[in-house]
Amino acid sequence: MRDKLKFDENGLIPAIVQDYYTKKVLTLAYMNAESLAISMAEGRTCFYSRSRQELWRKGETSGNCQHIVSIKADCDLDALVVEVKKDGPACHLGTDSCFENPLFSNDAARPFSVDGLYEMLRERKAAPREGSYTSYLFEKGEQKILKKIGEESTEVVIASMNDDNRETVYEIADLFYHVLVLMVERGIGLEDIIDELAGRHVVDKKVKQEPMGGGAAGPGKG
Repeated sequence: MRDKLKFDENGLIPAIVQDYYTKKVLTLAYMNAESLAISMAEGRTCFYSRSRQELWRKGETSGNCQHIVSIKADCDLDALVVEVKKDGPACHLGTDSCFENPLFSNDAARPFSVDGLYEMLRERKAAPREGSYTSYLFEKGEQKILKKIGEESTEVVIASMNDDNRETVYEIADLFYHVLVLMVERGIGLEDIIDELAGRHVVDKKVKQEPMGGGAAGPGKG
């Protein structure tokens, strides 16, 4: 497939870099045949700088490397999408993405996402808003957040024991929200949880019981 890629008259092909976890577009860079080969061989992004007329490995000076998950070509074979797990900000200005200057936003058409909720919680912690319950939780601190998680966990158990799926869903949503607040409070990212789950080997069989005095192994632990 690589030999069918269509590089432009300067021997370059645009590479759209996308966050593997959030699917956010991080940057638009360019590759030539050599930088693409290096990227695939090393598993980290290497681009061609049009201004400096030379190859550059992302993070070689800043440490903000991008570890490649996949590289896909479009239908015309003249553009690439590179999914990465990043070590730090993608933009040289220190922002998470190079695309941080809003021109238009249709909030009514924007779908809900866990990533969006997580980002909103981060914004509330960084810039508290008067009257915001989320800001209130961050103001009160971790002990308050943990107390709410304990309360919501109990509510989930009670709703499920009452065989009320509608109420169970409601309480799970409350619990999930408060767990996300705790994650933001402690600086734990969604990718940390995803990586933890991905690293476990969940088997579809009866969980092996621990010897007397010990609990059953959790998912991926048995």
